[in-house]
Amino acid sequence: MKTLTYIKDIVMGVYRLLQGMYISMLNMLRPKVTEQYPENRGIKQYSERFRGMLELYRNEKNEYICTGCGICVNNCPNGTIQITVKMKTDEATGKEKRTLDKYGYDLGSCIFCSRCTQTCPCNAIGWSNHFEHSVFTRSKLKKQLNQERDDT
Repeated sequence: MKTLTYIKDIVMGVYRLLQGMYISMLNMLRPKVTEQYPENRGIKQYSERFRGMLELYRNEKNEYICTGCGICVNNCPNGTIQITVKMKTDEATGKEKRTLDKYGYDLGSCIFCSRCTQTCPCNAIGWSNHFEHSVFTRSKLKKQLNQERDDT
């Protein structure tokens, strides 16, 4: 009885070995797929859940949607986001309105947890596909997301 179990274990071991070698041979004979990363940088399509870097969204008038409420700052676990707001008088109503002055983002301390984007009440921030963050000094990882840009 012991000898029969011993022979059965040897046969099963050889079978498993041949099965693994068969899978390895199939993978070896498949055509290779190599992404030429630096050359084909803009061709790659990322999933919609990819987290590269935070970006502020704009409305149809090319104004930032962010109202400066500070919910993203409160939900950030390590203080990556700093917001400063200023009061601005609305010409139409004459009332003071809270507007975003600076939206600071420290990419070096961000853990990409997405709490800021999930809790934003007006969906003003989201993730971009930009993922190349290599710099020589940490100070370059501190960004101001509400930079004025020329769309001419």
